[in-house]
Amino acid sequence: MSVTPITEDLLIELGTEELPPKALKKLSNAFTQGIIDGLKKAGFEINDVESFAAPRRLAVLIKSVAAMQPDREVERKGPNLKAAYDADGNPTKAVMGFARSCGVEVGDLQQQETDKGVWLIFRATEKGHVLSDLIVDIVNQSLAKLPIPKHMRWGDKNEEFVRPVHWVVLMHGANVIDAQIMGLKTSNVTFGHRFHAKGEIKLASADEYKQKLLSEGFVIADFEERKQNIKQQVIDAVEKLGGVAILDEELLDEVTALNEWPIAVAGEFEQVYLEVPSEVLIKTMQDNQKYFAVQDTSGQLKNYFITISNIDSKSPEKVKAGNERVVRPRLADAMFFWQQDQKQPLDSFNAALEKVVFQAELGTVAEKTGRVAKLARSIAEQLGANIEYVDRAVILSKCDLMTDMVGEFASLQGVIGKRYAQIAGEPEEVALAIDEQYMPRGASDDTATTSTGQILSISDKIDTLVGIFAIGQKPTGEKDPYALRRASLGVLRTIIERQLDLDLKQLIATSAQLLADKVDASKVEQDVFDYIIERLRAYYLDRGILADVFDAVSALSPPRPLDFDKRIKAVTVFRGLAEAESLAAANKRVGNILKKSATDTVTSVNEDLFSEAAEKNLFDVLSVLSETVEPLFISGDYEAALSKLSSLRDPVDAFFDSVMVMADDDAVKNNRIALLNTMNQLFLRAADLSRLHQS
Repeated sequence: MSVTPITEDLLIELGTEELPPKALKKLSNAFTQGIIDGLKKAGFEINDVESFAAPRRLAVLIKSVAAMQPDREVERKGPNLKAAYDADGNPTKAVMGFARSCGVEVGDLQQQETDKGVWLIFRATEKGHVLSDLIVDIVNQSLAKLPIPKHMRWGDKNEEFVRPVHWVVLMHGANVIDAQIMGLKTSNVTFGHRFHAKGEIKLASADEYKQKLLSEGFVIADFEERKQNIKQQVIDAVEKLGGVAILDEELLDEVTALNEWPIAVAGEFEQVYLEVPSEVLIKTMQDNQKYFAVQDTSGQLKNYFITISNIDSKSPEKVKAGNERVVRPRLADAMFFWQQDQKQPLDSFNAALEKVVFQAELGTVAEKTGRVAKLARSIAEQLGANIEYVDRAVILSKCDLMTDMVGEFASLQGVIGKRYAQIAGEPEEVALAIDEQYMPRGASDDTATTSTGQILSISDKIDTLVGIFAIGQKPTGEKDPYALRRASLGVLRTIIERQLDLDLKQLIATSAQLLADKVDASKVEQDVFDYIIERLRAYYLDRGILADVFDAVSALSPPRPLDFDKRIKAVTVFRGLAEAESLAAANKRVGNILKKSATDTVTSVNEDLFSEAAEKNLFDVLSVLSETVEPLFISGDYEAALSKLSSLRDPVDAFFDSVMVMADDDAVKNNRIALLNTMNQLFLRAADLSRLHQS
């Protein structure tokens, strides 16, 4: 009769000084996962899990954890039976050593027959350990694996953590698991808000942790719950101001990590500061002050902000005034930079770029800009774009790097250049291109919208890619200091999503020529092309394209990304046809035949050598189809071409059913191989269908 093990909720809490806000979520997730993994490895069944993360605590509550590890069947393989006994039947040292390591006599070992002989094995039931004997090691192992870049010590302790640890709660149900963690004795005592909660909070059981912290400790322990609380408070506060909150997700996470008992407070600043670009004001409010900016329903910034206080003040007007006082100097600095930068023409900042090194071997930013100008002009000519706009955009493209504003807000490069260009009366497309050269800035960011911006974005990224590869600093593993992965994907996305018919190999070759006075980049042209194209794999997989579809197209290495995309879409559609599996198998079979044959000696098909109706029929169908699909391939309509080629299934199946390709007569054999090669070459105009997987 089996006994149902006693289960209780398991609570583990680490009480610390204020944890790094930007790392809190990652630390919490890693801590929780480490505990779960450790318990699972020890054989415990894991049910519902609650993770808690606040400025001064990391905690996890796991529901219904057994008090004892389940018994485990242990099996260890010993020596082969022949090696276990000598010629006289006496146990050898090998088997005696094995038995001793298992804690039994040689006679207690069992035999197991396998296809490689008989082996001696040890089998036993290992009694499970109690949770309290295992949990400390599990917690310590989880803590040791946390993603902490820099540890610290405190007081005279030897323990190290991201911040000093002041208390540890370890409970199973109503019981405290007596242990030492981080040099501290575990207990059922936690602590609430630093200012609102007074003294210790004793827990009668693990499951009252969350509610007791809320009611007695003024702490919303659940990170997501606290985040939603903050979000709603901000929305409510902004509605009273008649505006709309700018709810940046990263800022929400950071503010959530900074507050245990969040209270929204609205503040305002002088309207004169609205003369400064909204991007700058939003940046300084979000990054420096952790404020939520406010805009009106049309998207115009208003002179309000929402801050989240970690105390429920009896004098909220003082909290409001204090925050207004703190933000004012920041806004004043931004206005000063804005006014100072405009005292000289934007292109006058170019002179300073001649002294700014882009990369030691590749020269200055000014030299890079010169190369980009020539590459951009060649692209503009191919696309029929406005060359005057492109030339002007390149000249102004890096000017804002030397402004006071970008010196203060580096992440606004491009944005500031756009604003200054607009103020100076530059054509709107030129101004937008200065910002769009950096697009897409991330995976979720849009590509450049203007033709000039697209050309500038591609040119700048290609120059960086070719140059960095040429000096032998291509990315390795996780290291990508020049963000070449992002640059590659940016080039591909811009070309494909903006439907630009550009030859990537040609762009790379042109860029390599422009770098000739700095480095011999011609030797890395293929490497750069392969590296960029490989980024397409993840791009398409993220969009639901199957890996074998990508492989079928990439096998042909089309040099034009837009053409590559058309092929991907066509093969995806073809793969869904009823005829696809049979034709993919046929192409694979043909490919294997061609590999084994000297097909280079066969130049054409001789109808006079046909002896079977199936081969004559296949030839006739191929002849008609070739004329039909050729214009489609030339125009890039691969989907229509493959759709028509799908009609080959029946004649191809009939051919393989009734025709012996490897005939005794060499002339007949080679003629049949030539026929299959004709078919193969037709499909290869779109993709290598032999790479499609068969279900």
